[in-house]
Amino acid sequence: MSLRNKALLLIASILVADQILKIWIKTTFPLGHDINIFGNWFIIHFIENPGMAFGIKFWGIWGKIILSIFRIVAIVAIAIYTHSLIKKGFGTGLVMGLALILAGAIGNLIDSAFYGLIFDKGMTFDPLINDWVGYTGVAQFSSNGYSGFLKGCVVDMFYFPVINTTWPSWVPIVGGTQFIFFRPVFNIADSAITVGVFYLLLFQRKVLFDKHNE
Repeated sequence: MSLRNKALLLIASILVADQILKIWIKTTFPLGHDINIFGNWFIIHFIENPGMAFGIKFWGIWGKIILSIFRIVAIVAIAIYTHSLIKKGFGTGLVMGLALILAGAIGNLIDSAFYGLIFDKGMTFDPLINDWVGYTGVAQFSSNGYSGFLKGCVVDMFYFPVINTTWPSWVPIVGGTQFIFFRPVFNIADSAITVGVFYLLLFQRKVLFDKHNE
């Protein structure tokens, strides 16, 4: 199998797994529903994320649209760059690392671009309170949709609060407050991006940033 086809197979596999899990979660769980998988440190926790990976959000609805456009531009740029590396004969590791990032970016873009069009419920932005508003019940497929193109929210579900404790009272500022590690909730696409980035930085950094490869 050619390196190009290996990269495409990896991307397709991640996208299929990512979307199957997201659609199952969204059409089965109410927003905020939990299932404990391994005790209290691995939990399936359904949330919807209007912003970036790991729940980061900014600038309301316009931030959402700008982020979606940025994702499209990034996907095109990474795809072109990866294709050029394959044509130049670069190794499997570099190409597959970029393929992981590309798959993750596409996976989350699918949610942002189309979930608002194909589901009847989802988080929407309320300009009166300048914040995103949840919903009750379980979402289902619908031709009406709950939002417009590029205004859908990303489905997240993996939650690993490995440490869930309280700061000692003697600690300045945060004493007596709750401390959770790891707090962000994420999905398969986020994981693919994270693994791809760390892999490239740890094992492909020299090749990736070698100016002689331009």
